[in-house]
Amino acid sequence: MLSVKARLAHMDKLGIETQVLYPTLFLRPVVQEAECERALCKSYNRWMADLWHQGKGRLRWVAKPPLHLLEKVPAAVRDELNWAKNNGACGIFMRGLECERSLGAPYFYPLWEMSGELDLPVCIHSANGSFVHHDFFNDDTTFTKFKLAVVGACHTLLEKEIPKKFPTVRWGFVEVSAQWVPYVLNDLADRFRRKGRSFPADALAANNMWVACENTDDLPYVLSYAGEDCLMIGTDYGHHDPSTELNAIRLLRNDRRIAPEAIQKILEINPRNFYGLSGPGDQT
Repeated sequence: MLSVKARLAHMDKLGIETQVLYPTLFLRPVVQEAECERALCKSYNRWMADLWHQGKGRLRWVAKPPLHLLEKVPAAVRDELNWAKNNGACGIFMRGLECERSLGAPYFYPLWEMSGELDLPVCIHSANGSFVHHDFFNDDTTFTKFKLAVVGACHTLLEKEIPKKFPTVRWGFVEVSAQWVPYVLNDLADRFRRKGRSFPADALAANNMWVACENTDDLPYVLSYAGEDCLMIGTDYGHHDPSTELNAIRLLRNDRRIAPEAIQKILEINPRNFYGLSGPGDQT
């Protein structure tokens, strides 16, 4: 972000019209004191809004809410998210665990209501907001600390049927690939069956859920569980880790394993529907 002009030029070379930006700072827990968190979130959100203005709308972003205020001062959280939406934000940044709680906790119900009211999707990124869980696995790789926390969040939300309680909310799971989707949905189907309850075959679509896939995923297999309308591509632009693939757009366009119609959905239609983007060329 040292040069927005240079970034936009590189996006043109990669064939990307719009990027949705996620933070690196907040991938791990940073602060517990509510007012300190509020100041940090406000500073970050305003920095991103400035970049959005510089990028002439091509650099969209997800807002970081001050979650420790959610119980005592929910209006402050809503005001911050409303400001963010009016300044380029197209989602709410969340981690697999937050405030030492799972995302199925009633503590977050007011946030899910705000998400629906503001039409800002919940974007659960490979990250961990729990000091206890993060530090317990401090010597391990990010797989256990970050990625499995997000996979577990998806399982929890579905098992507790949180999306049914908030039917207008869109849920996204980002930078954890999509290879885990068949495992989670198969496990949940079995759990529901043993309780004498039905579990939808199109569970992601039925619960307004999207998953960011990667070029290394076995996409034909994943699509058989996730469906064509619930996957979207991600590049992890700007990082040097296992999820990064700057040429993800080109690689997927040339992927002969899946139909061109499905590719078009993953590259353009699905992310546009999830983030609420406009324009035929919008991509993540």
